[in-house]
Amino acid sequence: MKLKIKFGDYGMILVLMVLILLFSLLTVKEVAPSGKSSAREVAERIMKEVPADKAVVVYGKDKTDFETFARSLALRLKTEGRDNVRLAIGAPRNLRVKLNELRDEGRPLGAIATAGPAGMEVIQAVPEKYPEFQKFPVLTPQPRKKSTFFTLDNFKNVTQRVVVIAIVAIGMTMVIITAGIDLSVGSLVGLSAMVGAWFIKERVIAAGGDPTAAGDFTVYSGFAVAILCAGLIGLFSGALVAYCKVAPFIVTLGVMMIARGMAEQANGGFTVSDTQLPAAFRELNHGTLIGIPNTVALLVLFYLAAHIFMSKTKYGRYIYAVGGNMEAARLSGVPVAGIILLVYTVCGLLAGLGGCLEASRVNAATTVMGTGLELEVIAAVVVGGTSLFGGSGRVFGTLIGAFIIGVMRSGMNQLNFKDPVQDMVLGAIIIIAVLLDRARQVGFWERVLGRGSPKPAS
Repeated sequence: MKLKIKFGDYGMILVLMVLILLFSLLTVKEVAPSGKSSAREVAERIMKEVPADKAVVVYGKDKTDFETFARSLALRLKTEGRDNVRLAIGAPRNLRVKLNELRDEGRPLGAIATAGPAGMEVIQAVPEKYPEFQKFPVLTPQPRKKSTFFTLDNFKNVTQRVVVIAIVAIGMTMVIITAGIDLSVGSLVGLSAMVGAWFIKERVIAAGGDPTAAGDFTVYSGFAVAILCAGLIGLFSGALVAYCKVAPFIVTLGVMMIARGMAEQANGGFTVSDTQLPAAFRELNHGTLIGIPNTVALLVLFYLAAHIFMSKTKYGRYIYAVGGNMEAARLSGVPVAGIILLVYTVCGLLAGLGGCLEASRVNAATTVMGTGLELEVIAAVVVGGTSLFGGSGRVFGTLIGAFIIGVMRSGMNQLNFKDPVQDMVLGAIIIIAVLLDRARQVGFWERVLGRGSPKPAS
């Protein structure tokens, strides 16, 4: 059996890999290494260059990799028998405190070891501020070239950012396959975030005003109310499209404005802050399920369910049929109006879940949440291979498209592209993707490659 691999099957994965490689190369910079291997390197230099009777001050800024470096170095030196090691962790003033201690004790300074730029001003001023310490080496790890993009922490951040886009994009994929569009998803994300947080805050107030006393039921009932609210608005949009025959673009544009206004009215237009919310509010986004982050578990669960639904059930086939030819689907017995109601409702429900995830991520809710998100969601769907003309598309393609958008956003941030430039790039991607899809629809590639006859323009 001859194996045929189509570019369309794996092309987006290839594009994603190329983008990762490109941004990894473009973000290579000289950085001060801060790992345990760097601590070992500096420790060896201290043992060779600094006399044992002189003190070594080790400094690292707290809550950074440089703290790990400093603690590892101090531990290694003490293991090697160097007892006169002073460890300073925190702001640069903590380094000054250790230097004051050495001066007051009358001990000689043998070296200062550090990594990173923090504390350099204090170190450079030592000869002037401390006449006792005139000649001492400042030991730092040798700088190395490293990509700031190709790191585990950055990929975690990309995944965290992609989760909301990807989950909302499942519903958008279904809507676009029916040849529709939903411009309201960004506003629904903001509305559900505000409604859920407002509901939980009000329940906390009703229970005595102590957020720590609120249980999981209060939090998840608030999330359920928020998701249901977004789902009902999606149902409303679907009803206008299915029964009133209003263009989806117009319907969802109006709903987008209505939902944004409702979000701004929720809680009187004020932010719901973390001090008004129980600790369990963060668990939806930051918690784990059998060791797997909730966000990753939800992403996998929803995409597997969506794939099975779209490819293995009759209602999934109905969605493709409605997008391929609505009149032919109707004559074949497909409940066209019901399918349209279904996809817009599902899109609304998933936008509601996306809003809850976003609010849980920052442990607060603001009226601007979800602003512009619809652009990224539509871009993920279109880049993932779903045709804006309806009738074709795959949910796993949408997942790859969402990661492409996330990687591009992260890469452009690393390269210091301003937000307007990023929006221009994202808009250009949507236009190019639509043009490529249209070229496929009219048989342009077959004519260029000299294969087959062109398809008539629809």
